[in-house]
Amino acid sequence: MNDRLDAFFRISAAGSSVRTEVIAGLSTFAAMAYIICVQPALLSGVMGGHPTGMPFGALLTTTCIMSAFGSILMGVVANYPIGLAPGMGSNFFFVFNVLCGCAAATGMAIGTPEVWHAALGVVLLSGVLFLAVSFTNLRKSLLNSISPSMKNAIAAGLGLFIATLGLKNGHIIRIEEGQLMLGTALTDPAVIIFGAGLVVIAVLLIRRIPGGILIGMGAGALIALAWGRIEFTGICGLPANPMPVVAKADMAAVFRHAAELIPLVVICMFMDIFDTMGTVIGVSTNAGLIRNGELPRAERVFAADSIATIVGAAGGHSTVTSYVESTVGVEAGGRTGLTAVVVGICFLLALIFFPVISSVAGYAPITSSALVAVGAMMMRNVTDIDWQDYSEAIPAFLVIAGIPLSSSIIGGIAVGLGVYPVIKLLAGKGRELGWFSYLTAALLLLYLGMAAR
Repeated sequence: MNDRLDAFFRISAAGSSVRTEVIAGLSTFAAMAYIICVQPALLSGVMGGHPTGMPFGALLTTTCIMSAFGSILMGVVANYPIGLAPGMGSNFFFVFNVLCGCAAATGMAIGTPEVWHAALGVVLLSGVLFLAVSFTNLRKSLLNSISPSMKNAIAAGLGLFIATLGLKNGHIIRIEEGQLMLGTALTDPAVIIFGAGLVVIAVLLIRRIPGGILIGMGAGALIALAWGRIEFTGICGLPANPMPVVAKADMAAVFRHAAELIPLVVICMFMDIFDTMGTVIGVSTNAGLIRNGELPRAERVFAADSIATIVGAAGGHSTVTSYVESTVGVEAGGRTGLTAVVVGICFLLALIFFPVISSVAGYAPITSSALVAVGAMMMRNVTDIDWQDYSEAIPAFLVIAGIPLSSSIIGGIAVGLGVYPVIKLLAGKGRELGWFSYLTAALLLLYLGMAAR
């Protein structure tokens, strides 16, 4: 068996072993597993407090299934040690922008099936477009159309947005009469549960212990259980029926309302491409997989990621993408696709623990600690922004501040990317940008104009 795995994944040639790859896969899964709780809580509306109409139980089941599919596909097709799951940032964009956009376009309220069916259609179409560009030179044009500073600004802005929601659901802050204020008393059980989980996560991350976020949520869950805030319904059991969210994506609705929804499709595609490229380059560099400055089998990596998004949308989810937490597995010695396959198998095995996972995911203060931690990680990107060049710094700042302050991901992105080429042109630096940068800015400003009507 080991010989077959070695031959298929070329493990020995990569300087690894089957045992090392398995350990690396377990390490990566431990670092990614928090998404099993966060994704269904977010997409169903349990976390945000506004029901979306998408059933929580079915989402939890398909989170595991789609993450398993994407990870195994990446391992088998591209032979990279990268785990895939519904992306943090993309899932927030789905809930707070795509669903809202589809509701406005269809004239129906959020929570009606037609709205989230159309939203899934947006994600599915973005995956199809991503797959189409994966095998063409257009992929490089898309990647080069937005500067590194703006890419990092988008990631940082998303981090602030995610952390803000985490603090709100953890009862640390609240919005009252349009004002951002401190939340409830520190003696509030929700605050204590959130704070304890966050402290545990922070300490474990500092000590570089794999699975720190998962362990921190577990600590919060134990306190919540002792306090009677969650109900223990068992450890193992059958998962919920996934069919209520499977095969519901409505691409026809996207084309019926193309003027309003195609910009959302483009943004989803961009976010997936940037997430994938950034993660793959980072993980591959750490693993020593870059050859002569080139990414081996790049088209396979992008194809696997885009197919995972397509299948994920068909399975009821926001964009499925490569996870930067895969670096944990690389640091543990993972060098081949077997690491990703092990990650996928772990996601499938997680279905056995459906009762305990659903209890944890259903109580927002537990999962909110993970949101703040992930938000802090995403803020690291600000160090890679060129703050000395004001033609980069000011649009980047508009994105970073605009996303959380407007409570709109696409709004913040559109403002920053919309003024970006204008500032470049007036500063005499217009030639630094390609035609696609101007096209992107025009589409985003057009979307803002239509959304304001």
